[in-house]
Amino acid sequence: MKTIAEDRFERYYAEKLWEMIPAIYRHEDGIAERPGVLRGLVEVIAEQAAIVRRSEDRLWEDQFIEWCSDWAVPYIADLLGTRLISALNKRGRRVDVAKTIYYRRRKGTPRILEELISDITGWDGRLVESFQRLARARHGLDTVPGLLLGPFTGTGPGGWADLRRQRGSELNGGPFDEYFHTADFRRQQGKDGRYGIPRLNFHIYRLVAYKVANVTPFSLGDDMGFCFDPSGRDIQLFNRRRRPEDWEEWHAALEWELPAPMRCRLLAHAEYLISEAVVQRLVNDHGLLPGAAADLRSLRGWQFREEGRLLATLATLPTQADLLAPGIYVPLLRYAIIAACGKQALLPNALAVEGGGITPDTGSLAVTLGAPPAGIITAEFITAANLSNWAIGPGNKRLAIDPERGRLLWLDGAVDTDELTVSYHYGFAAPLGAGTYDRPAVEEQAPDLVKQGGGVLAATDILNNGITQISDSKTYGPVSDKLSVQHLEFRAANLQRPFLRLEANWILNTGTNEESTLTIDGWWIGASQNNTLEVILRGDYETVHIRNCTFDPGGDTNILGGTLHPVTLVIEGFVEQLCIEDSIMGPVIARNDGTVETITICDSIIQSVNAGSPAIAVNTGMVILQRTTVFGNVNVHRLQATETIITGPSTVTDTQNGCFRFSAAPAFSRLPRPYESFLFTVDTNHWFSSRRFGHYSYAQLSETAPEPLRTGAENGSEMGAFNSLLNPVKLDGLRAKIDEYMPFGLIPAFIHET
Repeated sequence: MKTIAEDRFERYYAEKLWEMIPAIYRHEDGIAERPGVLRGLVEVIAEQAAIVRRSEDRLWEDQFIEWCSDWAVPYIADLLGTRLISALNKRGRRVDVAKTIYYRRRKGTPRILEELISDITGWDGRLVESFQRLARARHGLDTVPGLLLGPFTGTGPGGWADLRRQRGSELNGGPFDEYFHTADFRRQQGKDGRYGIPRLNFHIYRLVAYKVANVTPFSLGDDMGFCFDPSGRDIQLFNRRRRPEDWEEWHAALEWELPAPMRCRLLAHAEYLISEAVVQRLVNDHGLLPGAAADLRSLRGWQFREEGRLLATLATLPTQADLLAPGIYVPLLRYAIIAACGKQALLPNALAVEGGGITPDTGSLAVTLGAPPAGIITAEFITAANLSNWAIGPGNKRLAIDPERGRLLWLDGAVDTDELTVSYHYGFAAPLGAGTYDRPAVEEQAPDLVKQGGGVLAATDILNNGITQISDSKTYGPVSDKLSVQHLEFRAANLQRPFLRLEANWILNTGTNEESTLTIDGWWIGASQNNTLEVILRGDYETVHIRNCTFDPGGDTNILGGTLHPVTLVIEGFVEQLCIEDSIMGPVIARNDGTVETITICDSIIQSVNAGSPAIAVNTGMVILQRTTVFGNVNVHRLQATETIITGPSTVTDTQNGCFRFSAAPAFSRLPRPYESFLFTVDTNHWFSSRRFGHYSYAQLSETAPEPLRTGAENGSEMGAFNSLLNPVKLDGLRAKIDEYMPFGLIPAFIHET
């Protein structure tokens, strides 16, 4: 989109030049047979003067890498003598030039090598020097024997692992592995060849953690069990990214600082340190008796690696009754927990539950922890648990959370569901589908009607002619049909992701109106019944625009055990232009004489979970697929496809028109003549990390995908919905810069953790 300057230079120079013209000529220009000709000529000259003025202003800015135009970046790089990466990676190229001197002064250090991951690609990652993780005999330069090196396993340098500690075994093979390994001299492939003397392992996290706030959780039905996802499916919660933006504050990444799937044991990781400040606060704010305070002071400087050890130690003290009373023990947990542990880092920053009938007293927390909003359940009341069967043993907590399934269970009885909301982070590869990413186009035009709070949407809650905006991320439904659509825009506010649960087919009809327009933006639409539901377009539409939406493709089960069926977009009327942009869709079909002149689908995922139903079935008009992944069959009249992956057999009626370029499809498909495309005859399931909607790696190409899919697009990137991410281009740039700045003789290995 072209950026329009707001400097008003055109008007300034037009008025300045107009004032320089003698008044008689200006007067005659106004009363001439064709008035305004002279004025028009002046305005044309003023436009050119404005262009020259902006160019002169840019001459100063183009001397600085932060402000210069893209064309000037190679010239500045040439002055520094740096090797440029691909011009497609504009951000990485600019950062590389800006930090060239910074890199050279610190060349060969682990700090720079790890920073390059974020600087060049925009991803997160961690560097592991594998020679430091090799099992060997101890020598004099090692740490003192007995000093625990790993916080989870207690493994000393080069020593044997304590396999009784399950928390450490979960980290085996990853960037936070605490075990030591025998040398592996094979070529790095998968898990082979990772640990050797010359190896530098770069563990890369490519996914983004998006925050969604104040969501209505899906209820198990007993007002005690819930899942975070509003559709009712199990999802993996994600850590919030917490990497420092300031170069001088860099440090090696900790597990809870990376946008990665949240482990249950990481959420349970809590360490406590007894200090004099903790004792004084309990005395002053909670009335701790002198005898109990003296006993607690005897533990000053002790650090407990889990709450169970702290509890067992307190139980041995003479004043255990006072120290274990809820009025003292709960504040003790709140004050004594250290910042460098998973539970404190994740709650409530990455994960928060609000409601449940408790409003914690936060007045005394303002100095040390910052007072959380009223109603948020704080860390001392929460435990991590495996809720696969919705059962947990007795304990002293109010709430159990299973981050690996996205479930929560109240342990002290039913709660008021009307006041219950959750906030969390979910992971995905790109700003695609309904999500809480930035959508600046939404803010260009003010809404005519704003709704919030969730619940039923009546026909009058959505304007037939105007913009209706939902300003939160709560659950809505059922929704009434719209039978007189004129110029309807139904959208979510920027950075919001509301969920619309359909109880029946949703009919959008123009009635007697002609050439109506319809826009649906930012919505996640799902089905609540045990059958496929539809969004049906009837009437006469000039344009239908679906962008940044998710029409749930189904193919999963909810926590009640019911099947989640797809939501199908059905055209039963006349649509001149149907545009689907940055969306995740179930099947798109036309039936009952429904007609579409042109369907344009770009940067999207279309999926049919039913093998007997096509993903796209339109027997009229032209279908244009750009940077799209289609799971299922395609049956269309005409097709233009570029950088598209179609996994199922495709049938195009008119193969004399259209094209199929830089794309992939089964070899037995009927297509226009392919150009630079990949036609396959083998099963494609393993080519994707996941084909289940709701999984964080949904539709992402796996390591086993053929090379033509991973680098076969026109721009050298991957085919499919994530083409615009330029992942192969970014990885090539990272490889080049790692080779430039790493120590001589070492071998880098790039391991995709997400």
